[in-house]
Amino acid sequence: MNGQVRGVQLARLLGQWHALPGRRRSPDYAALAGSVRGLLADGRLPLGVRLPAERELAEALRISRTTVTAAYRQLRETGHLASRRGAGSWTMLPGNHRVASTGLWTPLDDREMLDLGVAALAAPPQLLSAARAATEDLPRYLGGAGYHPTGIIELREAVADAYTARGLPTSADQIMVTSGTQHALDLVLRLALAPGGTVLVESPTYPNALAALAGRRARITTHGLAADAGWEPDLLLGSLRQTRPKLAYLIPEFQNPTGHLMPASLRERVVAAAHAVCTDLIIDESFVDLSMDGTEVPPPVATYDRHSRVVSIGGMSKPYWGGLRIGWVRASAPQVQRLAAVRVGVDMASPVLDQLVAVHLLADAEDIVADRRVQLAVQRDALLGALAHRLPEWRVTVPRGGVTLWAELDGPVSSALARAAEEVGVRLAPGPRFGLDGTMERFLRLPFTLPAADLVEAVGRIAAIRYDLDRAGRQRWSEPAVIA
Repeated sequence: MNGQVRGVQLARLLGQWHALPGRRRSPDYAALAGSVRGLLADGRLPLGVRLPAERELAEALRISRTTVTAAYRQLRETGHLASRRGAGSWTMLPGNHRVASTGLWTPLDDREMLDLGVAALAAPPQLLSAARAATEDLPRYLGGAGYHPTGIIELREAVADAYTARGLPTSADQIMVTSGTQHALDLVLRLALAPGGTVLVESPTYPNALAALAGRRARITTHGLAADAGWEPDLLLGSLRQTRPKLAYLIPEFQNPTGHLMPASLRERVVAAAHAVCTDLIIDESFVDLSMDGTEVPPPVATYDRHSRVVSIGGMSKPYWGGLRIGWVRASAPQVQRLAAVRVGVDMASPVLDQLVAVHLLADAEDIVADRRVQLAVQRDALLGALAHRLPEWRVTVPRGGVTLWAELDGPVSSALARAAEEVGVRLAPGPRFGLDGTMERFLRLPFTLPAADLVEAVGRIAAIRYDLDRAGRQRWSEPAVIA
């Protein structure tokens, strides 16, 4: 088991389970069991964790113990809970589930699912030709052992050249190739963060970054982003000065999930404030290439760094393909060597063939990225149009880049909507996944990475489910009986 969740903690994660629209179509115990299953499905409640005793949870939720007992019984019947007399109950999942591309648990028979939980595109057509060219380059590497902890020189030079073209002079010695951006983040955390260290993150932020921080047992503090404006400069800088975190993890380019773009003036001030309080910045540049509508992207955050406080991470997943597990770290040359020493104890090196494919894709970056921007703009506009037509009560700030919309719903129903949408073949990422302690139930991340027709179809299904939740949730009032 991975530990125990207390009654007050589970109550906080469950949020407004008992007041969600549509709950009256089933008893309270079924609504409670369904909410726990939802927490398991979207990763907010880990597997193998011990749930609170029935009496403790009943007191935390201010409901009868009978309701909790019945909910636990239903969870055992569906294979989501295992209990042993005297030992308690701990979470599990039925045998017909697997890990989906989102990293979440999903039924095995979901091939027809419209997956809006994944914010990534299908592979570009240029991938096949890049793979063929890479196989022709491979023989010159076959005479060696194939271990390159910092990456092959061709790829490091290509990535360094891309930074230089953005106005940040960079040498190959400052680049370390990793197996994706998430791997880059994990290695930086292993090197720079002791267990229990304090980290400042945006709220909302990337769920897998929160998972990586949890794995390091980090103490997380947050800076809340405004839904329509993004970072509040004085609040962000004040958070740095007051909490003095060891690290701050930020996504300044088309932030995931909100799509906001940090202005150049704030980038410079953040670096200066971080240096003043001895905070290192991890800058996630996953979406930097995906600007739209002629939006000009400000200089990299590391441009303003004079004291090796900024570590930049990025990769091929968003502009190219998630199946090509290539990422990188840009840092000072000594930091790169220290990261390589950490990496030897983790996975040794990235696959040489994948790195050669990445070299050829980056050589054709101008055309590939231009096509991606056009594709994403069309799909974004299709999604915006469908939302305006079918769900006009939802508020959405139009992003100028990236791959996601951050929608403010017409009620705190994000988790309930996600659970209901699964039944009609749509997978959603509810707002609480992007924050801490079950907050952001009024928000939903909607990526526009599927074809336009699929996005329109998905919104139609979501709108129908939203309507059903409201209709089922209406209370019917009757006159009281008169007793004479």
